[in-house]
Amino acid sequence: MNTSSPFLESVRQDIRLRGYSQRTEKAYLYWMKRYILFHNKAHPETLVSADVKAFLSWLANSQNVAINTQKVALNSLAFLYQQYLKIDLGDLGFSLATKQRSLPVVLSSKEVALILSHMDGTAKLVIEMLYGSDMRVNECLRIRLQDINTDNLSITIRDGKGNKDRQTLLSRTCSSKLAGYIASAIELQNKDNKNGFGPSLPYSLGKKYPNAFRQPAWMFLFPSSNICEHPVTKIPCRHHRHDSTIRKALQKAVRSTQIMKKVNCHTFRHSFATHLLQTGTDIRTVQELLGHNDLNTTQIYTHVLGQHYAGTTSPVDNL
Repeated sequence: MNTSSPFLESVRQDIRLRGYSQRTEKAYLYWMKRYILFHNKAHPETLVSADVKAFLSWLANSQNVAINTQKVALNSLAFLYQQYLKIDLGDLGFSLATKQRSLPVVLSSKEVALILSHMDGTAKLVIEMLYGSDMRVNECLRIRLQDINTDNLSITIRDGKGNKDRQTLLSRTCSSKLAGYIASAIELQNKDNKNGFGPSLPYSLGKKYPNAFRQPAWMFLFPSSNICEHPVTKIPCRHHRHDSTIRKALQKAVRSTQIMKKVNCHTFRHSFATHLLQTGTDIRTVQELLGHNDLNTTQIYTHVLGQHYAGTTSPVDNL
């Protein structure tokens, strides 16, 4: 995002000093810019809590944004005032819309197998890993070679949702396919190293260890086919594969089947959790694998299974 504003550029630098992710930085700056434009480019220091409330209310009432979008906008302005400007907004008196509970879409094992039968190559392996290891698509694509443990059949997820690390399962099916991908990734890294660059690195790490890009441990398992410019250092580097390539391949496969459900990459994470519970896995084990802080979040999958009805049968079956 091109802020083109000395003020927003200063905010950007503050966000980076605090170690926030690139996605958070981009989202925060976007909503700060929208806020400033909404108030006719007035400087945030000249605005008060009522102005913040007016902007959030406009988003909710006139723009009909989703609840999660409201939360991101609120968090970005809270950072702007409380962390950067050191201004206490006090009680805004603004209540976020209540999120309606919706049950996740879950595929049966046969449906998962059917979709996979219409896929091949890297996209198929990624979807297999989402289903077999309960990962989000970008968590999977960000895997570096050091995160894979084929001996213990485990994968370490770095900087997952909420900036948390966690360890999850690596299926034997996927593990058997990784050797070729690892060898190809290292070969590609060696070619890049000869040209003076390698995989993109977290800015602080690349600054502290300038030659880390030469270590195979930091290479992505699913590297991009193109070279890009690091968003901070502006140095050429190779990032991981973009999630759009996986999503497009998945949608093409789903269209080739007779499945009428709304399927996306996250559907396979939902299916992982549901199928584990279905086969008797303890719900707290599933909670840990998914990385949920609150057991209530994991319990949504018992509703998908109908376990919350405690064996109740429909009265029509007694006729």
